Amino acid sequence: MLSPLNTPLVPISLDGGSPIYAKLEYLQPSGSTKDRLSFFILGKAIRNGTLKRGQSVIEASSGSTSISLAMVCAHLGLKFIAVMPEGVSQERIKSITAYGAQVVLTPASEGILGSLSMCRKLAVEHEGFLPRQFENLDNARAHQTQTAQEIAHELGTQCIDAFVSGVGTGGTLVGNYWGLRDFGCPVSAVLAKPVSRQLISDVECCSFSGKIPGVVDGLSTIYREAKIDHLIEIEVDDALAIDTTKKLMKKGFPVGPSSGLNFAAGEILREKHPHLKTIVTIFPDRMDRYFSTPLFAQ
Repeated sequence: MLSPLNTPLVPISLDGGSPIYAKLEYLQPSGSTKDRLSFFILGKAIRNGTLKRGQSVIEASSGSTSISLAMVCAHLGLKFIAVMPEGVSQERIKSITAYGAQVVLTPASEGILGSLSMCRKLAVEHEGFLPRQFENLDNARAHQTQTAQEIAHELGTQCIDAFVSGVGTGGTLVGNYWGLRDFGCPVSAVLAKPVSRQLISDVECCSFSGKIPGVVDGLSTIYREAKIDHLIEIEVDDALAIDTTKKLMKKGFPVGPSSGLNFAAGEILREKHPHLKTIVTIFPDRMDRYFSTPLFAQ
């Protein structure tokens, strides 16, 4: 059966300075790190009997989680309904429907909160299973038991000082923080926070910035309630995040804007906290789901 891959962890330097390690999660089967939570949550639900073959899975997501769940549901013989705010890119909608899933669009003015409300309604109508990616701790546990272990094994006895990630559901940052601490690393969790320096009207869902899809403000119960003792917040201008994404592309990494955000935050962290020597981050998804977004605007 298809399952998440142990993706490469590679050292990257864009400016000739000390490298930042990036885990290439865009190489996962659906093209994003969301395959971790999809396989973990659905597999566990099938094993414990809360999810049955032929049942509907329903989730609110503006993109990568819905694409991943659509793919995994297709493999597992499950129906999938993706609930998304109007205005998401056509690449994402086409990817979801290509797997045989259904897309339900909610008013853009209601953002992801409107999609979450519709999810609950559809779950009652279809007797569906809700993965609840923003609040289900199994989202973080998928990274704690998989991603963090892969990183730790790859670097061996090398001390990992910081793990950098933006927060959408919170599972990536929280789970890797937990997992790397399990391996004895006194790691700091670093929140990469995109900040728009101009007034823009096309902010997607509840994003901090309209240019960095999937990095959202205040929705993650996982992040809010996690016990993170060592947390550093790094603000990244959205223009810098996009510019860094394009630089990574020219280095041969076909990444989306959240990867540029994460790497730029790692570079800022390296300058502000030079004692943090080994910095690890994630490249969450691929560039091909952003062709119609500002990332590829001329």
